[in-house]
Amino acid sequence: MKLATALSERADLQRRIAELGTRLNNNAKVQEGEKPSEDPAALLEELNRDFALLEQLIARINHTNNVTEWEGKTLTDYIARRDCIKQKISLMRSFLDCSSAKVNRYSKTEIKIISTIDVAEIQKEVDALSKELRITDETIQQLNWTTDLI
Repeated sequence: MKLATALSERADLQRRIAELGTRLNNNAKVQEGEKPSEDPAALLEELNRDFALLEQLIARINHTNNVTEWEGKTLTDYIARRDCIKQKISLMRSFLDCSSAKVNRYSKTEIKIISTIDVAEIQKEVDALSKELRITDETIQQLNWTTDLI
């Protein structure tokens, strides 16, 4: 099985577990004398099986990510870099939005508000990070589709 397939299966299991949680909650209580629409004990057994499968799959994915190397870095390194770049881009874009927002003055006696940074310079940095993110993500996707799950 390829790593990409395992990642897809992991996502399916996580969705299934979330659905089971909802179904369990929906059948947690019934009116006295009524029966739940689904047996909570059976749902709990199913949930336990799915969590056991998920745990095994996550362990295999993590192990594969730790030993798969490309250009001197592990797949785990690439994933960590991608996640940090995404978060940094998000924060920088928010900062740029605040820095570049215009503040209208209704008269010349009102206080003038100016940006504390060179917006164009920071935008260039965000653009460079965005390019690095695309390249890093493409590398991760390539490795996901070409690496066999350990």
